[in-house]
Amino acid sequence: MLCQECNQMPATLHFTKFINGEKNEIHICEKCAQEMGEVYINQAGQGFSFNNLLSGLLNIEPIFQSSTASAKPKTEELRCKRCNLSFKEFVHVGKFGCEDCYKTFDNQLNPILKRVHSGNTAHIGKIPSRMGDTIHLRKQVAQLKEVLKDLIEKEEFEKAAEIRDEIRSLEKQNDRHVDGGPQS
Repeated sequence: MLCQECNQMPATLHFTKFINGEKNEIHICEKCAQEMGEVYINQAGQGFSFNNLLSGLLNIEPIFQSSTASAKPKTEELRCKRCNLSFKEFVHVGKFGCEDCYKTFDNQLNPILKRVHSGNTAHIGKIPSRMGDTIHLRKQVAQLKEVLKDLIEKEEFEKAAEIRDEIRSLEKQNDRHVDGGPQS
């Protein structure tokens, strides 16, 4: 397959972009990719590595450049308290040092995860069909309890009472579903 840009060189890079649910495939050679700025090619000209791809997704340089001068060192110097890994080292290596890194770098990762996973930052996973309604109701109740807690802290008691009533209704619905559901 020839490069879609120059129609001379063989296409060695194949990109698939999903924009608003529409699939768009691009097949280009490394030279055209460098000119277009679509890919990060390392200085040795050996293509791109996973680390470079990760750096591209993290868009690390623009993060530092767009920050104010006072915020720049804070992001660069941000380190995990447990393993002492810096954010810059994470971008270079492509792996976290420990489980605490997820919490330490949360603010830097959320925008990236939203971009990569179409706006989703929480893993939902598969739910067994038998338990789907029950699990869904429990999650909904947990979310509403968080909202209730925030409303009480803000002293918005009327809204809090509405949320409290909604929680009670969902809990009754869940109890009926569990009691009347199929027995294993």
